[in-house]
Amino acid sequence: MKDLKIISIAGKSGLFKLLTTTKSGIIAESLKDKKRVMTPFTNVSALDEIAIYTVDEEIPLWQVFKKIAEKEEYKPAIDHKSDKTTLTAYFKEVLPDYDEERVYPSHIKKIVQWYNILQDTGILKAFLEQKEAENQEEKQDD
Repeated sequence: MKDLKIISIAGKSGLFKLLTTTKSGIIAESLKDKKRVMTPFTNVSALDEIAIYTVDEEIPLWQVFKKIAEKEEYKPAIDHKSDKTTLTAYFKEVLPDYDEERVYPSHIKKIVQWYNILQDTGILKAFLEQKEAENQEEKQDD
């Protein structure tokens, strides 16, 4: 699964696989129901570009997914519809030094939901392995 580009589209729930780009936007496929959508570039956020604030730094989202995967042994995480207290306690276990001032319960809910989508569709491991390989390449280039 080389070059797997996973994105979030504003206004649409779930995650999408980037299929191709056009002059005016992108064509993507839902990871859940495989439906294809076309959307402008401005509505797209690549998971590669999302980071989570900690007290000292920003951690790439894929590394947070990796911490959840290790905690859960690559099985599903808690339900993203859990109450705020449960979600924040869970996230504190996964990432103890996250910045509670800038990472809101709604962010935690989305992170857990996205993790579970990746896990449920069977691409979590491939996604994390790809990000790990890219990270190693970047370290070698420095």
